[in-house]
Amino acid sequence: MGKGAQNHGMKASTSRTSSKDHNVYAAWAKDVRECEERYEVNREHGLSDNEVEKRLQIYGKNELEKHEGQSIIRLIIDQFNDTLVRILLAAAVISFILAWYDGNEGGEMEITAFVEPLVIFLILIVNAMVGVWQENNAEKALEALKEIQSEQATVIRNGRKVLTLPAKELVPGDIVELRVGDKIPADMRVLNLVSSTLRVEQGSLTGESEAVNKTNKPVAEDCDIQGKKCIVFAGTTVVNGNCVCLVIATGMNTEIGKVHSQIHDALQEEEDTPLKKKLNEFGEVLTMLIGCICVLVWLINLKYFLDWEYIDGYPTNFQFSFEKCTYYFEIAVALAVAAIPEGLPAVITTCLALGTRKMAQKNALVRKLPSVETLGCTTVICSDKTGTLTTNQMAVTKLVAMSHRPNTVRWYSVEGTSYDPSDGKIQDWPFGKMDVNLQTITKIACLANDAGIEQSEKGYVSSGMPTEAALKVLVEKMGLPAGMNSGSSKDCSDAWNKLERRIATLEFDRDRKSMGVIVSSNSGKKSLLVKGAVENLLERSSFIQLLDGSTVELDQRAKAVILDSLNEMSRGALRVLGFAYKEDPPEFTTYNGNEDHPAHKLLLNPANYPLIESKLIFSGLVGLRDPPRKEVRKAIEDCRAAGIQVMVITGDNKNTAEAICREIGVFGQGEDISSKSITGKEFMEHRDPKSHLSQKGGLVFSRAEPRHKQEIVRLLKEAGEVVAMTGDGVNDAPALKLADIGIAMGISGTEVAKEASDMVLADDNFSTIVAAVGEGRSIYNNMKAFIRYMISSNIGEVASIFFTAAIGIPEGLIPVQLLWVNLVTDGPPATALGFNPPDKYIMKKSPRRSDDSLINTWILFRYLVIGFYVGIATVGIFIIWFTRNSFVGIDLSEDGHTLVTYSQLSNWDQCNSWQNFTVSPFTAGDRVFNFDSDPCDYFRNGKIKAMTLSLSVLVAIEMFNSLNALSEDESLLTMPPWVNPWLLLAMSVSFGLHFLILYVPFLAQVFGIVPLSTNEWLLVLAVAFPVILIDEILKLVGRWNSGAESVSKSSKHKAE
Repeated sequence: MGKGAQNHGMKASTSRTSSKDHNVYAAWAKDVRECEERYEVNREHGLSDNEVEKRLQIYGKNELEKHEGQSIIRLIIDQFNDTLVRILLAAAVISFILAWYDGNEGGEMEITAFVEPLVIFLILIVNAMVGVWQENNAEKALEALKEIQSEQATVIRNGRKVLTLPAKELVPGDIVELRVGDKIPADMRVLNLVSSTLRVEQGSLTGESEAVNKTNKPVAEDCDIQGKKCIVFAGTTVVNGNCVCLVIATGMNTEIGKVHSQIHDALQEEEDTPLKKKLNEFGEVLTMLIGCICVLVWLINLKYFLDWEYIDGYPTNFQFSFEKCTYYFEIAVALAVAAIPEGLPAVITTCLALGTRKMAQKNALVRKLPSVETLGCTTVICSDKTGTLTTNQMAVTKLVAMSHRPNTVRWYSVEGTSYDPSDGKIQDWPFGKMDVNLQTITKIACLANDAGIEQSEKGYVSSGMPTEAALKVLVEKMGLPAGMNSGSSKDCSDAWNKLERRIATLEFDRDRKSMGVIVSSNSGKKSLLVKGAVENLLERSSFIQLLDGSTVELDQRAKAVILDSLNEMSRGALRVLGFAYKEDPPEFTTYNGNEDHPAHKLLLNPANYPLIESKLIFSGLVGLRDPPRKEVRKAIEDCRAAGIQVMVITGDNKNTAEAICREIGVFGQGEDISSKSITGKEFMEHRDPKSHLSQKGGLVFSRAEPRHKQEIVRLLKEAGEVVAMTGDGVNDAPALKLADIGIAMGISGTEVAKEASDMVLADDNFSTIVAAVGEGRSIYNNMKAFIRYMISSNIGEVASIFFTAAIGIPEGLIPVQLLWVNLVTDGPPATALGFNPPDKYIMKKSPRRSDDSLINTWILFRYLVIGFYVGIATVGIFIIWFTRNSFVGIDLSEDGHTLVTYSQLSNWDQCNSWQNFTVSPFTAGDRVFNFDSDPCDYFRNGKIKAMTLSLSVLVAIEMFNSLNALSEDESLLTMPPWVNPWLLLAMSVSFGLHFLILYVPFLAQVFGIVPLSTNEWLLVLAVAFPVILIDEILKLVGRWNSGAESVSKSSKHKAE
């Protein structure tokens, strides 16, 4: 943006730029005339074209900067920073080179040799594409922010009015006219009001729940953003009135520009999710383990490819076999493939995707898959108040009417929290028997009102101001007096409008703080009906109306009773409105709305309104609020039980925030919250903000600005908390980006907030967040189950290859087989473990720490034992086939294969030196294997049956092991397999896929295996099944240890 980042508070002159000019000019604290002098402009003439050009050079255009995102190439490269991915990439490259080398050596290249590297490359490409897509979406929040900027403005320049000047050409010092409905193009100082009032909807920027009144009077220099009543902000909207303003900030110097910068900064601070951190750590450990095991395998087999003689104590006559060296290098690659859970990224993505579907059914729309897992370890929820904890629909909760004596009042409690008239009722209400005083209140609430309520597909919605809409709902709940029939219980407002016709409106005024209407009855009688601030109405009232409709003088005693009622409602954080009227106002006795009538001139000048609204008759008052959602209190209790701290951060005032927090259970009714409820400004000035945030229980921050929210999130994250932050406005976007989980509102949320978020609430409901946290915990537990399952399977594969290399027998499992098992055979059971039923006490436990390990010492020991058995089983069945005719009563001689001794098998590479060694042909399915020309080929190509048995045992063990993974500690007797029918289906699919590659000739050739007989399958099951028995014993030991630890902790606690 060129020089747009320079301070806009400078005098608009290129010749004078002192250091002082670079300081922010507090236009909100200066008189209008001072501001005009500072910016060297006259409101009647505006800036000249020459001056505009100079200022454009200084400040740049009035537009938000476009930050250059990372290039696609950079994003692609970044996807390979993951440790696991780098190991996989290295394995694929080496595998490809070896396949190429073997092809050149053998004189022909078969495509089957390249299956392994090609599959790994395909996995890496898909992984990179998903990563780039996710990264690319991150910049959308900044783009959405630009869409809320105004495109045009009405400006005074060169003494003339320019109606459609492009907003990006505005500069500090420009004079701009604003009207109802205008989107404000820059931050501006209000110079003068053309209308009696000016109201701006700025909640999306400041967090305020209602449109705010603006003035041209200066305010305190150190006030917060909500207190700047004489400033209108870029991106907000004028909802009432007209005014003339002075531009004081453009582009990145506006409040919305600061939000843009904060979003960009937050983007730079995004961290990996707890799970990704754990997987990266696991990858680093895996790298070291793979390296150590590969070196160990090479050292064990060094004698096979490197030989030497000792002469005079020194090694000489070195003999090196490149062919055998390459062979053991291939074993090392096989180790790498075995150790890496290639299917893990795909299974995690699938599980998270399934989780997002479950959450969507609960109205939580997840935009970023990893956030599903992060939800599970959320420790702090920072929630906005308006619309999340409350309904964002104003509702009347108290009605105070006059009694039969002037010094007493009647109280009525009004139920309901929405705009639905049937939602709740008025307690002890005299339906159809309203006295005259109640009828007067009803009439004023209905007729001195510009709002409406109507039913839509989403329920009842309002049009107009929320406060007035709440009064319309009250009118419907009050019903009609006897003898007045509307024909429908839902048309009370229509009935009153038919009875009395509005002929004039006295608009709301910030000075008198009231709004009035003049109505004419069907008989021609005129009445002035007024609603507004109670204190102001009492000042202009001379009488009060009693229950029967009679009026008496308003004395100090009666006034004190009314003010006591006002104070009681104010203490409950209610917004209070009073009602008053005047019968037959003398100036309007014959007025019927005609512009030629003398009284019409009085209405054209708002200065006459206080006089017209004098000598009023006070009739009653109501208390309104944005009520809390019914289900929020239970959700807060669930959070407390789940060990999650709730902090409320709102732009509303302190009293309102505290009252709502007490009502929904963030604070107890009698709890001292003097240290737990502070404003955003007080927090920023706190001498030790970290200690404030470390307090137990709920906290509330009122009058909070965007920077306050960001600082709270930043400090919480520094303290090790996992933070979920809710928000709906533009002002919330930076904090949403910075939080571990940014949660935007789906109904009231701006597009900026939604694009910056990780999750969107379709119903804007706090309880949905709590439900999503429970779902996140369940998903994490299930992910932990399948991660443990896959890792334990890989440990078994590594053990198998290591044992093979250590004892010197032929290779039992080749890389392409291991890849198939890791990607395809293990995939369905691992995914099905994501459907494990949730723990019924899942929201009764404290959240896991983000640095908790996926696998603790005991679990690691368990799976090392399981892995050790897998290694023994896969190598053992390989040896059994070569050395035994039968095993545990199962006959293995049907195929006619030749038996060898264990010594021969472990020294198979010396076969050429054996005397009289012959091998008989054997059958495998329809194939016959003959070794007359080269008996030693029996250990190379003849091992195909033994390899098939090893692979089948590996598959079977991993299927049985998936049953072990149903629960970390529960026995299969208490948690049987059918609690998760999807797992049984997945096991069937995996076995089916294994049968497919066994019995389809082309696939069998690709994977280097042959069909098995019935007896051979019995042997596979006999060798595989003990894995269940072994893990059951280990689970029993684990439960015993856990029980002992619990008793020990309990005893210690009692002792203390």
